[in-house]
Amino acid sequence: MRCPRCGHLEDRVIDSRQSREGDSIRRRRECEACSARFTSYERIEQPVPLIIKRDDRREPYLREKLLAGLRRACEKRPISIDTIEALADRVELRLGEFGAAEVPSRSLGDLVMEELEKLDQVAWLRFASVYRSFQEVGEFLRAAERLRDGLPGAAPEADGEGA
Repeated sequence: MRCPRCGHLEDRVIDSRQSREGDSIRRRRECEACSARFTSYERIEQPVPLIIKRDDRREPYLREKLLAGLRRACEKRPISIDTIEALADRVELRLGEFGAAEVPSRSLGDLVMEELEKLDQVAWLRFASVYRSFQEVGEFLRAAERLRDGLPGAAPEADGEGA
């Protein structure tokens, strides 16, 4: 594993832990050249579908893209990176349950929205505002009110491109 600080290829594993779900291993590593510590994750590679975007383009599913969207939604919220990683794991698991070679971005976005709504309402609203492409403040306020009142389908229906 290449050290993120100095680029050296030799390191040693300090600690290994299995995730709660048992589907990944977290390894703490230390570079033998500069003694920097860093974390790597090891998981079974599963085939992932292509994501069909709103304009019918096909893109490969990218975990990093999903994580970037989740990090933005959860920014400055009391949500740990481990919790965000676990949420991404659940979304990927559910995405794999579709068993399809291609999945509409809308379906992926809906899975993320369901998981975020259970986790944090502010993060959900942030993600929804981008995913649902609110065009005016009124749409945003209606979604927030529905969320506050615990009503299903808090976001208005719209074609979002998703994560």
